[in-house]
Amino acid sequence: MPNSLADTKAAVPPPGGAPLLVTLQLVKPALEFLPEYKAALERGWSADNVRGDVGAREELQKIATDLAAFVAGLDDPQAKGGPIKLPDGSTVPRLPGFRRWMWDGAFCGSIGLRWQPGTSELPPHVLGHTGYAVVPWKRGRGYAKGALALMLLEARRVGLTFVYVTAHPDNVASQAVIRANGGRLVERFHEPAAYGGEESLRFRIDLTIKAGPSVAHAVQGTLDAADGPCGTSDGGEL
Repeated sequence: MPNSLADTKAAVPPPGGAPLLVTLQLVKPALEFLPEYKAALERGWSADNVRGDVGAREELQKIATDLAAFVAGLDDPQAKGGPIKLPDGSTVPRLPGFRRWMWDGAFCGSIGLRWQPGTSELPPHVLGHTGYAVVPWKRGRGYAKGALALMLLEARRVGLTFVYVTAHPDNVASQAVIRANGGRLVERFHEPAAYGGEESLRFRIDLTIKAGPSVAHAVQGTLDAADGPCGTSDGGEL
C-alpha cells in the first residue's frame, strides 16, 4: 500500500464465524484515498469528535474548493498552515501535526497527532496529543486500539516522551482503548468553555518504554473508542 506508515493486525468478527485477521495500516492522506474519505463525510461521519457535523461540512467545502490543498493541509509537521479556529470561533496558532487515515483495503477512520515544539506538554487550549474516529461501519474490530498503538510509534519519532489522550467519563469504550495502550488516568477536569465545559478525563501514555501492541486483537462484541458520542478529543482540527 503506497504511503503506508506501519501496520497491525486486527481481529474482524464476521457474522456467525471466527474472527479473521486483516491488516490495518495508517496511510498518509493522498488523492488516491480521498474519494472514500469524502464518501464517509457525505454519509454523516466526521473526523472531528468535538465539532461533529460542522467539521464535516467544513471539510467537504474545502474539498470542493481545492481538493489538493485540503489533502496537503492534513500533513503539516512544520506548522506552516494558518491559525486554527476553535469551536467557539476564536483562533490560536497552529501546532505541528499531521493526520493519518486508517486503511484495511478501504477507508476505516482518521487519527491525528499534534505536539508543541521542544516539550511534551501542550498549551491549555489543546486537550490531548491525539484523537481518532472510526467510521460506524468499521467499528467493533479493534481498529481504534490498533491505530492508537501505531500512532504512539510516530509520537516517539517526533521526540515526545509521553502523550495525553482524553475521554468523557461515560465513554467506557474510549477509556478501554486508551488503557490497552498503556494509558493511566492523571486528571479529571472540565474542558475549556470553547469545547463546551464538560467534565473529561485526561490519560497519560508514557513513551519511554515500548507501548502499544504490535498485534491488536479485538474481543468479539467490544466496541472501538469512537462508538461513543465523543470518542477521544484531540483539541480541534489539524
